[in-house]
Amino acid sequence: MKPIKLVQGFLTVGLWTLLSRVFGFVRDIMIAAYLGTGPVAEAFFIAFSLPNMFRRFFAEGAFNMAFVPMFSKKLEREDEDALAFAQQAFAGMAFLLTLFSVLGILLMPLLVTAMASGFRGDERFELAVSYGRLAFPYILFISLAALVSGVLNATGRFLAAAAAPVLLNMVFILAVVVGAALGRDPSESLGLGLDRALGLRVGDSLALSVPFAGFVQLALVWWAAKRAGFHLRPGMPRLSPDMRRLARIAAPAALAGGVVQVNLLVGRQVASFFDGAVGWLNYADRLYQLPLGVVGIALGIVLLPDLSRRLGAGDTIGGRDAFNRACELSLALTVPAAVALVVIPVPLISVLFERGSFDAGDTAATALAVAIYGLGLPAFVLQKALQPLFFAREDTRSPFHYALWAMVVNLAVALGLAPLIGWTAAALATTLAGWAMVWLLWRGSRAMGEAAQTDARFRRRLGRICLASVLMGGILWGAAWGLSGMLQAAGARYLALMLLIAVGMIAYFGIGHLLGAFRLAEFRRAVKR
Repeated sequence: MKPIKLVQGFLTVGLWTLLSRVFGFVRDIMIAAYLGTGPVAEAFFIAFSLPNMFRRFFAEGAFNMAFVPMFSKKLEREDEDALAFAQQAFAGMAFLLTLFSVLGILLMPLLVTAMASGFRGDERFELAVSYGRLAFPYILFISLAALVSGVLNATGRFLAAAAAPVLLNMVFILAVVVGAALGRDPSESLGLGLDRALGLRVGDSLALSVPFAGFVQLALVWWAAKRAGFHLRPGMPRLSPDMRRLARIAAPAALAGGVVQVNLLVGRQVASFFDGAVGWLNYADRLYQLPLGVVGIALGIVLLPDLSRRLGAGDTIGGRDAFNRACELSLALTVPAAVALVVIPVPLISVLFERGSFDAGDTAATALAVAIYGLGLPAFVLQKALQPLFFAREDTRSPFHYALWAMVVNLAVALGLAPLIGWTAAALATTLAGWAMVWLLWRGSRAMGEAAQTDARFRRRLGRICLASVLMGGILWGAAWGLSGMLQAAGARYLALMLLIAVGMIAYFGIGHLLGAFRLAEFRRAVKR
C-alpha cells in the first residue's frame, strides 16, 4: 500500500476546496442579489441546513470518524477483508439513511420548528417546510458520497473527493440562473408581483437542485472508487463483527456530533427571532468557511488516515512529525486569514454581496458577524488537527465529553447574552465554544505521550506567525483606508478588493519570511510535489 504524502494531499484537498469555495461565493453572490436576507432566502437557508446538519452527524461526523481509522488499519495490514468491510458499511448506511430520509420528509414541520421556531406564524415557516421536503433526500446521497470519499482518502487518493463539492456549487449556480429566467417570465409569475415571483422561482429552483447535486457528487466519487478497485454496491446490511465494532466506536462520535448540532440549533433559534439574522449569519458563515474549508477541513481529511496508518505501523516519531507539520502549515495560513476577517470585514462583504436585495444595512450586520467568527477561526482549524489524535486511536468517547462542555459554553453565551446583545450572541457563542473545545482537546491529548507533543520548531514558529499576522493586519487596515474611495466606486470596487488582498498577502509572506515564521521555499517545494 503506497504511503500517504501529507503535504501533497493537503495541497490537493486545499486547492480543490478553494475552487469549491470560489464557486460557492459566486453562488452566494447570486443568491444575495436575488433574495437578499428576505423570507425566501431565510427559508431556503434553514431548509438546506437540515440535511447538512444531519450529514455532519452521520457522514463526516460519527460514521467516518469511526470508519476511516478502521479501514486505514486494514489497508496498512493489507487485510483482504478491507473491501468487504467497505461494502458492508456502504450497504448499512444506504439502508439506514433511506429510512431516515423518508422519516425526515414526513416530520419536516417538526424539524423546521426545532431549527427556527421564530418562523412559526409567518410565511417563512411554510416555505421552509416546502423547501425542506424537496432538499432532505440530499442527506442520503451526500452521506454515501462521504463514506466513499473516506475509502478514497484512506488509500491516498484525494482528488475526486476534493473535487466533488465543486459540482455542488456548479449545480446551485445553474439553479439560480434557471430560477431567475423563469421568474422574469410574466407568464410564469402566477399573478404575483414580478419581484415576488422572481424570488419564489429562484427559491424553488434551489431547493429542487439540492438532492440532484448530492447525486452528482456521489456519482463522481463512486466512479473514482470503482476505478481504484473498490466497487461498492447497495445491498442488504449485515451485522458482522466488524460492523458491531464500528457501531460501538461510532456511537460516542454520534453523540458528540449530536452535541455539535445542538450548538447549531441554538444559534439558528436565536437568529430566527431577529429579522434578517439567519441570512446575516449564513453569509458570514460562508466567508469564514473559505479559509476553514481550504485549510482546516483539508487538514482533517488528510491527517486522520495518515495518523491511523502510522499508528497501525507503530511509527510514533513519524506520527508526531506529521501532527506538528500539519499544525504549523495550517496555522501559518489560518492566523493571517483570521486577522484579515477582523480588520477588513466591511470591504469584503460590501464588494462581495452588496447589490440588488442586499443593502448597506445587511453589509454592516454581516460584517460584524464575520469579525466575530474571525476571532474563532484558528480554534476551528486547531480542532481539525487535534481530533484525529483521538479518532486515529479509535477513541471517540473523549471528544464526546469535551463536546458536552463546549455545548454548555455555547448555551450559556447564546441564550444568556441574546437579551443583551441580540443576534450577535449566536456568533459569539460559536467562537467561544470553539476555543473551549480546543483547550479541552489539547489538555486531553497530553496523556498520549510523545506522539501528541509539539516540537521545538512548531513552538518557535507559532509566535512568529502571530507577530507577522498582527503586523500584516496593521498594513491591511492602512491599505483599506487608502483604497476606501475605490472600494465604494461601482466600477473599481473589484479591482480595489483584489489590490487590498494582494497587499495583505505580500506583506504577510514577506514579513513572515523575514521573521522566520516559515521559509517561502517550503511552500514552493510543497507545490512542486
